[in-house]
Amino acid sequence: MPKKKPSDTTVIEAVDLFCGAGGLSHGFRQAGIRVVAGFDLDPSCAYPFESNNDARFVKADIVNVKGSELNSLFSKGAIRVLAGCAPCQPFSTYRQGAADSTDKRWNLLLQFARLIKEIKPEVVTMENVPRIEKQDVFKKFLRVLSRLGYEISFQVVNCADYGVPQVRKRLVLLASKLGEISLIPPTHTKRVTVRETIGNLPPLAAGQINANDLLHQASALSPTNLKRIKASRPGGTWRDWDRRLVAECHKKETGRSYPGVYARMSWDEPSPTMTTQFFGFGNGRFGHPEQDRGISLREGALLQSFPKGYRFVTDGEPIHRKVLGRLIGNAVPVRLGAVIGSAISKHISAYRKAVR
Repeated sequence: MPKKKPSDTTVIEAVDLFCGAGGLSHGFRQAGIRVVAGFDLDPSCAYPFESNNDARFVKADIVNVKGSELNSLFSKGAIRVLAGCAPCQPFSTYRQGAADSTDKRWNLLLQFARLIKEIKPEVVTMENVPRIEKQDVFKKFLRVLSRLGYEISFQVVNCADYGVPQVRKRLVLLASKLGEISLIPPTHTKRVTVRETIGNLPPLAAGQINANDLLHQASALSPTNLKRIKASRPGGTWRDWDRRLVAECHKKETGRSYPGVYARMSWDEPSPTMTTQFFGFGNGRFGHPEQDRGISLREGALLQSFPKGYRFVTDGEPIHRKVLGRLIGNAVPVRLGAVIGSAISKHISAYRKAVR
């Protein structure tokens, strides 16, 4: 048991590595955890992170960040939480074949481990795709935590079971020097649906922008894709179309196993997993359930559980769809961040009672 004995007034503070647009941090804030800073290489993350989370954004490559720099951000005596939700692309099932260890993002998890060794925070958390569990780099990460004396728990969860209106499976890890820690049980037996989340937004046509909400904008569709979405039904696939509409790549035997593209969402189910290209009808099951278009940036953000008032761009600044699509699609859903934050807060409350 560590020597630190926090009182009921001891502040819990977090640093969010690979913070992106701030989905995890915003969830932490909702759970009562103060986020003091977020680190990311992408400068487009700065405005949404700082504007919504009352925290400092640091543009930096994690490889060059030192533990002393992180420690200086925490208040004296604070219970320190270090979050490191490294980019998931090297381990994603969207990649073809085995995870590629030559990808320079591969070792970001070990850089996270290095920083944990340097500052030894009281609590550590990370979120990633389930596939990472089978990778050697994750096993090395676990060994580092174990040698440092952390109690570790991790599990694969479906975000829809925690109130995220999206079927999104993620591995969530929690580790603590204060004792055993685990994620809270699922909070939603009835899953939040697409209809409940975006059903009240104004209708849009493909290529249209809502004048009162510039994020509520839909990509234009080619004449062929307009015919395709009109031929699509919620929950269906391109296999339902007239063969003349089917893409040549899908007519081949190798393309027959990819039914989850060029498809509509279903109103009364959660959405599919949001990706960085969710705004494109042909990139997944991202067609609107009844309007003849792909979902808008606003709809994608809501399905990622960002609040309607979350600010992604400065007023008057142009909206770059690909940039915002990447920020929104890459984010840890805010609701999942709140669930992780609640688990940490509950754990620390139990520890406080135990050491009195």
